[in-house]
Amino acid sequence: MPDSIHTAPPDAGPCVRGRTLPGLLYDAAEAYENPRALNQPTETGWRPLSLDRFRERAEETALGLRALGLERGARVALLLESDVHFCVADMGCLIGGLIDVPLYLSSSEDQMQYVMEHAEAEALVVSNPKRLAQAAEILPDLPRIDTVILCDPGEGEAERPALPDRVELLTLEAVQERGRTSADDQAAAIEALRAQIDADDLATIIYTSGTTGRPKGVMLSHENISSNAITSVGELDDFETGPDGEVVISFLPLTHVFARMLQYAYMMRGVSVYFVHPDDLVEAFPKVRPTVFASVPRVLEKVYAGIKKKIMAMQGVQKAIGEWGLSVAQDYDMQEPGSTLYSMKHSIADRLVFRKWRAALGGRVKYIVIGGAALQPDLANILAAAGITTLQGYGLTETSPVITYTRPWRNKPGTVGEPLPGVEVKIADDGEILTRGPHVMQGYYKQPDKTNAVLTDDGWFHTGDIGEFDDEGFLKITDRKKDLFKLSTGKYVMPQPIENRMGSDPLVDNAVVVGSDHKFCAALVFPSLEQVRAQAKEFGLDTEQDIDDLLAEPDIVGAFQSIVQSANEGMDHWSTVKRFALIPDELTVESDLLTPTLKIRRPRVHDAYADEIEALYRSEEGFPGPRTARGAVLTAV
Repeated sequence: MPDSIHTAPPDAGPCVRGRTLPGLLYDAAEAYENPRALNQPTETGWRPLSLDRFRERAEETALGLRALGLERGARVALLLESDVHFCVADMGCLIGGLIDVPLYLSSSEDQMQYVMEHAEAEALVVSNPKRLAQAAEILPDLPRIDTVILCDPGEGEAERPALPDRVELLTLEAVQERGRTSADDQAAAIEALRAQIDADDLATIIYTSGTTGRPKGVMLSHENISSNAITSVGELDDFETGPDGEVVISFLPLTHVFARMLQYAYMMRGVSVYFVHPDDLVEAFPKVRPTVFASVPRVLEKVYAGIKKKIMAMQGVQKAIGEWGLSVAQDYDMQEPGSTLYSMKHSIADRLVFRKWRAALGGRVKYIVIGGAALQPDLANILAAAGITTLQGYGLTETSPVITYTRPWRNKPGTVGEPLPGVEVKIADDGEILTRGPHVMQGYYKQPDKTNAVLTDDGWFHTGDIGEFDDEGFLKITDRKKDLFKLSTGKYVMPQPIENRMGSDPLVDNAVVVGSDHKFCAALVFPSLEQVRAQAKEFGLDTEQDIDDLLAEPDIVGAFQSIVQSANEGMDHWSTVKRFALIPDELTVESDLLTPTLKIRRPRVHDAYADEIEALYRSEEGFPGPRTARGAVLTAV
């Protein structure tokens, strides 16, 4: 019921407050001696950095930054790859009492300039010459920045871009050298810096990726993030700590608070983290053999699509076994014990099929932590059938980020679990999810009006998400409040549930439901072009023909019609999709149609595909048409 406050389950651990992020590092360095705590990717493998050496480098960075004249509270922008350099620069800022402002690598020059200008950044840290060249384009318009720090200069004497005369370019090593020589007693200098840090101090300003409008600067304190890091992993009793504990692959952007919070959680438990570029993930899994990693649903959906593709490409007995194993996995339900017959089939499938799936992920994954969006229940069950546990979390940048998550022993697919210790959650009368606790941001930087619009006087944060608690106290997200639209009939539609259903099929890369001010819902469907060709091969079609011609093949159209029909099942009739367009495009961050966290920028998609939307709502005469000028295939369900 509305206004009923939900908290962590009775068996949850304590809520730990009052901790600074550097404090987590110092506790870890004292407790664990891990020579491979952080592992930097190179062309020949990974270069390890011990936990203690990480602490030393962060301290040297802190002293060096302060020696450059940066005062306590100064903002430092980070244009960094998600690797060891990010960790060192970030922790150096935190120890030094500086506030870092991470930049999404995929952001446009205009967006980067806006963030650095709005945050009033005084220094910029970049990863490599490529990022330095990126920065050089906008530094002339950023007069506050007079120091640029280059982490990895690269080999040789590569020509560097021209920077404004006011800008001093230093390597990170040079900054650290200044730190080593800036004080007669370095240990005392570090203690003096640490003594000034309070848990309530602002640690970072993270600008939201922004599905609409300019991004907002989310102000997060040390306690905001540390309370989240401590409690989110603290309840995992079988999470092995120290150098012989868990092995982590990290490939999500540290710019985003989800991956960053988890990095602090891994750090404080002294485990080994291997940084990997997303493009190298498939090759990295069997080399690193991780036990834990975090992901967004789309990555796992692609893994599942890859499994189905391999099965499609098999022949004879192998293909029959693969298809049978897949059907066994699809019948699995982690909430309900199977029959004796099913248990026998599952055991056989595990030996013949599922172990190969696990091998593709390195063979020893215990947990996959899911954030960013909801993982489809069917996929969660399929992975569970293969012996891979997924832990679903829910939150926002403004909540540091985790509000709720599923525990291994209380894992209910289709939900995002129960609140963290110390976190309160309630559902407003209009269905919006509200939360209160140590995880809630301090506010939006220099935007008090927008802060007041989402934060009440008694500390409740309005998430903008629509959800509900089931009878067992598990939270289910149904949609984004701002994504709701009204049909011309007066009915309101939540597009996300049906979009998620369509998107769970390997043939669908993205789906966007439309229909505002129209009589019925339609959808823009963006196929997985690789998977379409694999399906075409199954149908015996010419896979070499142009993709827009392939999408017009009756068998392919029929496959997508079946997907939409399945997605429509059980939905309110007014929210079902009546027509859709198959669009041979890919939504990307680079095209500005996805946010850096892979959320759809709906207004921009609507603008970009206005012709397709208009075509879907033309009169019955002439519908379905052959295709639009873009090559989209229009059809009805």
